[in-house]
Amino acid sequence: MFPAELEKATSTGVPPQSALQQRLRLTSRKYVHETTGDSFLLSYLKTTPPNTALALGTATRLPPKPEHFTQNDDFMKIVHWVIKDNAVDDPAVKAQAAMFASQAGAGLGSGGVFFGAQRQTKRSARRHGGGADGDGAGGASAQGGMGGAGRGGYIHVSDQRNPPDFGRVAWPEDIFGSLELDGQGNFVEPKGRYQEAGTYRMCTNEGLLELSPFLREKVLERVKELESQARRNT
Repeated sequence: MFPAELEKATSTGVPPQSALQQRLRLTSRKYVHETTGDSFLLSYLKTTPPNTALALGTATRLPPKPEHFTQNDDFMKIVHWVIKDNAVDDPAVKAQAAMFASQAGAGLGSGGVFFGAQRQTKRSARRHGGGADGDGAGGASAQGGMGGAGRGGYIHVSDQRNPPDFGRVAWPEDIFGSLELDGQGNFVEPKGRYQEAGTYRMCTNEGLLELSPFLREKVLERVKELESQARRNT
């Protein structure tokens, strides 16, 4: 039922759950549930049987690669809802905003880069898309960052599994979306006007969804609330 390496781990006395978590490099806040002989449900919740509606998705091989993983779109809606409602309070996101305020027009790390409008136009003409030198993708993300000289702009909220080098934009598949700032680095109301990038992938060759510690806790709180609601309604 388990892949060979997991069978070996289990035969040495390691509980199947622990073996799966070790193989996937999962934290204690992510759980693996075996649903069939060759399928696994990945979830932030340890409840058994698991609530499939609140799971990250299913994998047919471990560790999952994009071709072996099917994401749960309903879970991604929860993630975006949490980001929209809480990202402006995330220390990592606030650090990007502070960098914008102190160095308007300069580069920053953690998945967000801001540029003056003229420079961004040249970059867009030179290369579309995202990545190490790209401009992000989708909605505000396509605008690539923030302007200087008192002009507002955008910062990206990105996955932590493959952080870009300082001053570079995350790959489009790692960008959840963007938040808007005014010329002083303050979040435009309401709450930065979060816009989904439309390019994010929950599972890439770099790994599974990896939120910042702050946002991960907020997502965990939300899925626990939804799980409790589901129990009350049954």
